[in-house]
Amino acid sequence: MPIIKSAKKRVRVTRKATVRNAKTRRNLRSAVKSFQKILAGDKKKALELQRKAQSELGKAGKKHVLHKNKVARKQRQLAHAAKAAGIKIEKKGTSAANKTAPVAKKPAAKKPATKKTSAKK
Repeated sequence: MPIIKSAKKRVRVTRKATVRNAKTRRNLRSAVKSFQKILAGDKKKALELQRKAQSELGKAGKKHVLHKNKVARKQRQLAHAAKAAGIKIEKKGTSAANKTAPVAKKPAAKKPATKKTSAKK
C-alpha cells in the first residue's frame, strides 16, 4: 500500500477509472456482438444496432478507452459489414425538410466612440 498522500489519491482515482472503463468496454462489446448476431436477420433492427454500436465505439474513443484510430477502423468495419448484408444506411439530417435557408450574416458591431480628454498643462 502506498504511504504518500498523493500516491493514495492515485490509487483511489485509478480504481474509479478502472470501474468506469470496464463499464464502457462492457457496453461496447455487448453492442457490437448484438449487431453481429442480428446482421443476417432483421434489417431495421440491424440498422438500429449498428447505430448503437458505432455510438458506443465513439464514446469509448472519447473517454480514451480505445485509441481514436482503432475506433475509426472498427466503425468502418461495422459499416462495411452492414453494407455487405444489404442494409441501407440513412444519414440523419439530409432530408429536404430539415434543410433551412442560409442565414444572412449580421454586420460587425461598431466600436463606441471614445471621448478625447484634453491634457492639462
